[in-house]
Amino acid sequence: MSLILALLQQMSVFLVIGYLFSKSPAFRPLTGETLRTRHKIFLYFIFSAFSIMGTYFGLPVQGAIANTRAIGAVLAGIIGGPLLGTAVGFTGGLHRYTLGGFTAFSCGVSTTTEGLIGGLVHLYILRKGRPEQIFSPPIAFAATFFAEMMQMLIILLLSRPFSDAVHLVQAIALPMMLANSAGAALFMSIMRDQKSMYDKFGAIFSARALKVAERTLGLLTKGLTPQSAKQIAGIIHEETGVGAVSITDHERILAYVGLGADHHREGQPIASDLTIRAIRENKVIYADGVHEFFTCAISPQCPLGSALVVPLRVDGDVVGTIKLYEPKNKLFLNLNRTLGEGIAALFSDQLLRSRYEEQKNLLIQSELKLLQAQVNPHFLFNALNTIIAIIRKDAGQARELLLHLSNFFRKNLKRSGDFSTLEEELDHVGSYLKIEKARFEDRLEVEMTIDPGLLKLRLPTFTLQPIIENAIKHGISGMLGKGIVKIVARVHEQGACIDIEDNAGTYCDQLHGGGLGMNIVDRRIKNLYGERYGVQVSCKPHEATLITILLPFQGGTIS
Repeated sequence: MSLILALLQQMSVFLVIGYLFSKSPAFRPLTGETLRTRHKIFLYFIFSAFSIMGTYFGLPVQGAIANTRAIGAVLAGIIGGPLLGTAVGFTGGLHRYTLGGFTAFSCGVSTTTEGLIGGLVHLYILRKGRPEQIFSPPIAFAATFFAEMMQMLIILLLSRPFSDAVHLVQAIALPMMLANSAGAALFMSIMRDQKSMYDKFGAIFSARALKVAERTLGLLTKGLTPQSAKQIAGIIHEETGVGAVSITDHERILAYVGLGADHHREGQPIASDLTIRAIRENKVIYADGVHEFFTCAISPQCPLGSALVVPLRVDGDVVGTIKLYEPKNKLFLNLNRTLGEGIAALFSDQLLRSRYEEQKNLLIQSELKLLQAQVNPHFLFNALNTIIAIIRKDAGQARELLLHLSNFFRKNLKRSGDFSTLEEELDHVGSYLKIEKARFEDRLEVEMTIDPGLLKLRLPTFTLQPIIENAIKHGISGMLGKGIVKIVARVHEQGACIDIEDNAGTYCDQLHGGGLGMNIVDRRIKNLYGERYGVQVSCKPHEATLITILLPFQGGTIS
């Protein structure tokens, strides 16, 4: 009985060490779903130290040592698998062997075996598909109890003289089996509870971060403005519960919510040294209120005592900061620090996306202007020459053509948006084709077959004009006979198809490189809808050229 109490007293030292270990950053690797190689190497040293200390703290009994060495080896195997368990067991056993005694060899073998037993339990748990049971105290108790039974058997098999081994096992078997098993269970219980706490805080952090992300989604689509900053600061203040939240650009306070709002006013220049440092050095600045205090540069009566300043970055450049404050009588929680840094990273990504969308819109506008510039001069000269020639013969037709020309250029000027309907596109190219038909007279015929269900189909502005102009400019204009341009809009199994076909087939070689206008149309469609959509080209020399525009159109729904 006295040996059991002595071992339990020794075991309490391990539990204190285990508790301190679970509170340290070294415990963090155990909170993940899987252990990486570097984590296992670290745990090897930790549990080997536990195993060796179990021997050093042991009690001399009949020329041997009653100890708690098994706890380190078995737990290493249960947590890290057979390789880690065997390595820790071998290390602890080798250390025991160097101390000598008639059980030195048998204890060395048995400790290695105990680590292996813990590893086999680890494999059994995983094969059952129950990884959460790795930190189960009952399993740790049962595995260690069985491992200690095996140790007693190995002592009987390998230690000599046999009679001394029998007397030793009779004296230490039950105390060591109970003490080590109880110690392993309690040790595992401490680690399980600490892991549960990490998981709980992780869930709280994730829930808050998702809530902030959900409520702020889309607020930065137009960049960092005083209006968007005010809304975001209010949301962060509500979700984190910190004393105050401020958002700045690189010069001024854009928004401030919380304690100290009477003197931290929006629109003021940045006065805080912490904020200036964060912007200048492009790094997170943290004054925890314990080792480093936040000192207000505006008012000595400011209630704030700690601050976290996180830069907002776009393409590596600091465009502003998010600042979280706590009052002097409250500690700044590590959870809020991590949350604040995560929120800043989220907003930096949103600002980057906002800049990308702005540049994308500018590019689209530039492409539209390029298409307009490409169409207008060439077409204008041809149209005016045609009207001049017709005005002498038929003033009424000339007046009609001038109206179509006016309509064409008016729509060109008004069409600055990203999208139009197929009906609007056809109306636009209709004016163009009226003038071209007057120019070529009987040498040009236009046939249109349009599915009425596709008239409201949305497509990028200036999709049809450059392709129809190619058909006439590079195809029909080079023919001696009659040219025919067919425009067909139909529903296809892959979406909506718009075919523009001419019977010239005279510019097949040019299509391999693709005209500038056609390339822009294809790229804009692919950017909007994906690679499966866009412009497809087929050509039979001197027979026909077919340009097919494929757009999304599902189940009769306009895309």
